[in-house]
Amino acid sequence: MIPMFNYITDIPEIEVGHASDTAALTGCTVVLCRKGAVGGVDVRGGAPGTRETDLLNPLNLVEKVHAILLAGGSAFGLDAAGGVMRYLEEQEIGFETGAAKVPIVPAAILFDLALGSASIRPDAEMGYRAAASASADSNLEGNVGAGTGASVGKIFGMKSAMKSGLGSVSIDAGGGVMVGALAAVNAFGDVVDPHSGEIIAGARSTQLGPLHLGAPGYFANTQETMRTFAGRTVLGFATKTNTVIGVVATNARLDKAGATKVAQMAHDGLARAIRPAHTMLDGDTIFALSTGNKNADVTTVGAFAAEAMMQAIMRAVQEAGPAGSLPGLKAG
Repeated sequence: MIPMFNYITDIPEIEVGHASDTAALTGCTVVLCRKGAVGGVDVRGGAPGTRETDLLNPLNLVEKVHAILLAGGSAFGLDAAGGVMRYLEEQEIGFETGAAKVPIVPAAILFDLALGSASIRPDAEMGYRAAASASADSNLEGNVGAGTGASVGKIFGMKSAMKSGLGSVSIDAGGGVMVGALAAVNAFGDVVDPHSGEIIAGARSTQLGPLHLGAPGYFANTQETMRTFAGRTVLGFATKTNTVIGVVATNARLDKAGATKVAQMAHDGLARAIRPAHTMLDGDTIFALSTGNKNADVTTVGAFAAEAMMQAIMRAVQEAGPAGSLPGLKAG
């Protein structure tokens, strides 16, 4: 199977919509599954902001979700889930309770209040717009949706950070099985190329001059800085406002326990691409969705979910343009 867009929407029954405020530098992204998808989640960061994650525990009742919301705005951004629910209710989509259909919309947020306007955050109206715009043809990346105000490399604060954004890929796992990933990358640490180990976006050691990739000493190297007295000192004051949030999806048939395991394994891809990962200063959260009936081993799906998440994180910085005084890798 050849991916159409190399995007998570290559997975059947997955749609994606965004709402972005490019002036305030915030936004939200909705991953929509109108027929419902078996869902799982794994939260690894020490500072998460989430909604309805307990529901995804394999021990609990509800099997399927109808959308996943990824939003900026810190905890304020969870309000956007109400707008997604309103849109789904209008479409008569939800968990049948007998009294009403209740849309199931788990959510995770990232902190983008330090870039752009801190007083404007994703709300119910923005969530509604993102859901209403959802399409199987979506393939937007970079400074869009939940990635609009995202940044990476913040050990020295925002002044030395770099712009990040939203990225997505899909992978052919063989036998007709597809795995896709979408990530909004707002990490404390640096994004690295796992093949070379080189930093491609992260904390800058200088604010002077234009962006010259490959220039010696351009990146501070967050993990190496943490070895030093200066690094240990600034770490105590470092922003506690970071997170990578994302979704992996597959057309393989999974139950809730299998989807949870795939979400766990997808975090391996996060750890390959971000250094350091899963810190007490991040709220790293990954959801997993199963929309199909293809037979596949959970281990195989999870292995490709990790690869897809790694690639999506790299895309998130490669496709991010400059914004809010921060440099980005993508020109224009």
